[in-house]
Amino acid sequence: MKKNSDSVEAKSTINSTVDMNVGGQAVIEGVMMRSPQAIATAVRLPDGTIELNKRSYKAFVKKYRFLDIPVIRGAVSFFEMLFIGLETLNWSADIQMQYEEKKENKENKKNKLWNTFLLAGSMIFAFSVALGVFFALPIYIATLLGLSKGALLFNSVAGTIRLILFVLYIALISMMKDIKRIFRYHGAEHMSIFTLEASEELSIDSARTKGMHHPRCGTSFILIVAIFSMILFGIADSLFPLVFGHMQSLRERLLTHFLLLPFVAGTSFEILKLSGKFRSNRLVQLMVLPGLWLQKMTTAKPDDDMLEVALCALKAVLGTEESTT
Repeated sequence: MKKNSDSVEAKSTINSTVDMNVGGQAVIEGVMMRSPQAIATAVRLPDGTIELNKRSYKAFVKKYRFLDIPVIRGAVSFFEMLFIGLETLNWSADIQMQYEEKKENKENKKNKLWNTFLLAGSMIFAFSVALGVFFALPIYIATLLGLSKGALLFNSVAGTIRLILFVLYIALISMMKDIKRIFRYHGAEHMSIFTLEASEELSIDSARTKGMHHPRCGTSFILIVAIFSMILFGIADSLFPLVFGHMQSLRERLLTHFLLLPFVAGTSFEILKLSGKFRSNRLVQLMVLPGLWLQKMTTAKPDDDMLEVALCALKAVLGTEESTT
């Protein structure tokens, strides 16, 4: 009974809100929020206080208008959000370590350059692992299964393997205590944004009644990428013999799919934005359902303290934050 009531509540929340250009991300013991004008990250420190970091922000595609065209802007925005997300995650971890170790400001300044190198290194490593596990491995497995001659079947199987690997990955990391807390902050982020989109007071009482599954979530983006890549890669593989006169080798298939990744990311990003904008459309609601189901693995019910942190970050990017003491 509880699951059914949660599902109805989430659906009614989506139907009763209007998409706004505000997004976010759960970080270590906190939430990052982003608006067209600012980025703010709020984290809960061990002593119970909230640390807030806010800076002005202007999207890359808004700085360079020639990039602000469909698909291209999606690809640029995706990689920009990826960098901002990792940078913010790194800051949230660093601020917790600073509190625990009680480092002095001078030492922190000396470590700033080193932290930048660590962030760049972690980005490269994470991207390499993601490419190997979620991109190359499914293609290799589908090749071993002898499906290379059927382009659509090959990519359907590879895409399914890719989704299974992703779900297994989420299931494994969700067993970790720290990740469980991040998932709860993820729920707090969505509930706070739903409160804003419902034009209600940005309070804990209002946010507490909102759903945790948002149509414009990064988890849904992964699902869109998986499905769209099946279609696009299938078309590309079908055209390859017609253009080059021979069947693809494994290396050629990997290279072809890799070169198409920016287009896949850009198009998927545009689809995700549209799914939020037209969330009241019944067809769109059916299309986003699998993404909402998948979010049940990456979100969890937050407590009031977590909602307070998410709302603090949200108010900051909107310029309505209260002064802290």
